Amino acid sequence: MKKYESYKSTKIEFLDEIPEHWEEKRLRFLGYLYGGLTGKSAKDFDQPDNDDNKYYIPFTNIAGNLKINPDKLQHVVIEEDDKQNEVKVGDLFFLMSSEDYDDVGGSAVLTEELPETYLNSFCKGLRLTSSKIYPEYLNYHLHSKQLRHNLLIEANGFTRINLKVGKVQDLYVAFPNKQEQTAIATYLDRKTADIDELIADKKRLLELYEEEKTAIINELVTGKKVWNGHAWAEPAEVKDSGIEWIGEIPEHWEVKKVRHLVLKVGSGITPSGGASVYKLSGIPLLRSQNIHFDGLRLDDVAYITEDIHESMKNSQVLSGDVLLNITGASIGRAYFVESWLGEANVNQHVCILRPNSETDTRFLYFILRSNIGQEQIRIEQTGSGREGLNFEALKNFILPFLSIEEQQSIVRHIETECERIDTQVARTKKLIDLLKEYREALISEVVTGKIKVV
Repeated sequence: MKKYESYKSTKIEFLDEIPEHWEEKRLRFLGYLYGGLTGKSAKDFDQPDNDDNKYYIPFTNIAGNLKINPDKLQHVVIEEDDKQNEVKVGDLFFLMSSEDYDDVGGSAVLTEELPETYLNSFCKGLRLTSSKIYPEYLNYHLHSKQLRHNLLIEANGFTRINLKVGKVQDLYVAFPNKQEQTAIATYLDRKTADIDELIADKKRLLELYEEEKTAIINELVTGKKVWNGHAWAEPAEVKDSGIEWIGEIPEHWEVKKVRHLVLKVGSGITPSGGASVYKLSGIPLLRSQNIHFDGLRLDDVAYITEDIHESMKNSQVLSGDVLLNITGASIGRAYFVESWLGEANVNQHVCILRPNSETDTRFLYFILRSNIGQEQIRIEQTGSGREGLNFEALKNFILPFLSIEEQQSIVRHIETECERIDTQVARTKKLIDLLKEYREALISEVVTGKIKVV
């Protein structure tokens, strides 16, 4: 890549120099900041049939994005005498408050005309008053590593990170003439679109890997493929299971209710005092957010004391238990307990399924994760009108039953295949990360004048 002929020092922190012919100014001298929605309550955002509904840009349309997506606007009631700031094409928007540190100070630009539209309350809009600035260029410039760092070091807060208006207004930015700004933005539009397309292709590949993993689990736990002594192949003889969502199974397989495959079906409670009794260490109390198909996620696990754990004996988990989410949006998610976890307990949103000696833990987990388990959960929810699963319903779920040896053989093969796929997934995720790093570096190099592209 070419460089500019000459450079000069700059007032922008963390940036050594800029091209000689570029200018630099504080944002306050290029435009003014205006606020987002004020005086709104929750009911103003939940009236789909109200004639006073207008569009607004949610913070999710700004965080992590370069441009506002006109297809991802939301509605809010704006009455005729409501004094709110309407957005205009060419405005830039800053996320001033977020629970995620990396999102604070992030910007996006509005490049398309919209019908009457407003801005969410977590953001500020920047309306340019200087004719020297091309909005898309400025937005790319604000996404450079150096400018992002200058804003992030000013952010503060604990549970919610905030950025003061004055810090944005005082931010120095650098820019060439408007013609060059436009050419730079056009170049970056083209290059980032190419990179984004590659990233999207890799993300679609990740979806295909997950579909492949699901297909392998489904065909093995339903007996569509069995080990014939030489390979995994279709069974030589099959019979009707008598269950619509299971279909045909190998001749030597049976079907049984869950109650005949486990020693225990039960869940815990929320300790008296609720979250106020949670500790920073102690005995893990597993909640639905900790149970995922790919493992137990303990980053935000709650802890309870030994005394509370002892008072909740009925919901103490053991190595080999299968845990199933039985309420809420994550209903049906399952995983199993391994010995490394040690002592642990569960609350009322997580059900313990304790396999008997004829049932392999991992096989039970895989079959609950499969179409057989998930379809019965869906049917139970739809038919009962309940938002959760009760223990009696779970005990009556019907699953394939086969010898423990064959269960373990199936589990080994599933895990081998999943490990193969996981290796491909990890490689693809690494490529996505590298593409994102390249995208970020390219933007930074171009909009700070490190390389010349026009």
